[in-house]
Amino acid sequence: MLDIVRLRVLASVSRHGSVTAAARELHYSQPSVSHHLAKLEAETGAKLIQRAGRGIRLTEAGRLLAERATEIIGRLDSASAELSAHVGLRAGRVRLAAFPSALGTFVPEAAAVLAEGHPGLELRLTETEPPDALRMLKAGYVDVAVIFRYDDTAPEADGIRLLHLLDDPSYLVTSGSVGDLTSYRDSRWIGGCDRCRTHLLELCARAGFEPEIAFTTDDIVAVQALVAAGIGVSALPGLALHAHRHPRISMTELPGSTRHVYAATYGEPPDPPATTALLTALTSVTSPRATDDADGTDGTDGTDGTDGTGAYGERTSDAGAGRRAR
Repeated sequence: MLDIVRLRVLASVSRHGSVTAAARELHYSQPSVSHHLAKLEAETGAKLIQRAGRGIRLTEAGRLLAERATEIIGRLDSASAELSAHVGLRAGRVRLAAFPSALGTFVPEAAAVLAEGHPGLELRLTETEPPDALRMLKAGYVDVAVIFRYDDTAPEADGIRLLHLLDDPSYLVTSGSVGDLTSYRDSRWIGGCDRCRTHLLELCARAGFEPEIAFTTDDIVAVQALVAAGIGVSALPGLALHAHRHPRISMTELPGSTRHVYAATYGEPPDPPATTALLTALTSVTSPRATDDADGTDGTDGTDGTDGTGAYGERTSDAGAGRRAR
């Protein structure tokens, strides 16, 4: 039977690529890390590590075992947290991964709701884009992943359950007067994350042109600053414009470019109590009534005559709530 401590060491070495970094993360000495790796090789009868210059790298067997070790450790950590959470949610933790504009808008409100209802429950947050968030979810590093997908996004993997939170329209963002998408077919474009960039290419293809993506950045502040300076044009979702709005940009909603925001969980129901509590907090702050209260405006921005972004998009009852990804 493989030793879980040694598997944790191997997973850390794989994640960081060095014995020194693994020792720092695990609060071990370097000789202790090397000792655990040597013992693990003896237990498995396989060469897991090989020298490469002044450093080390994993063999094929080492990479395979490290991947499985990551999944095993994630599940064990989740089980420990779930057991703690079963004690009336007075203790324990729940872990959430979310994309940046969700963390800049409704996730902090959900965190406050969770803390008020369950003050002993520790919430840990990680910022990452949907593909990495889903990988972390499957590996057991997080309990919930707040993700987005477009109608043309490939389906998620088996076992992932999606709870619909809201629909988030996208906007054409420019530095001057706004027109339709084809008005900027000859402009330089600023692309975002992989999923957003893929959708932008699809959107422009439907409009009959291929955009020149001259810059790529995930930073919504940088995107808007570049647009305001006349460097290029971009497409941004409403949540991003709620999180930050540059005073010198104009925007207009892009028809047929709504992204759907979900809370994703992994595995068969029912969810652990701590996970359920977090899902409840997320839905409570993204419901239509909650977002209307949060907005407190008439829904227009008052600067360029275009419709405003509303409060966190829209949450519709028939847009895939409780959907299982295939």
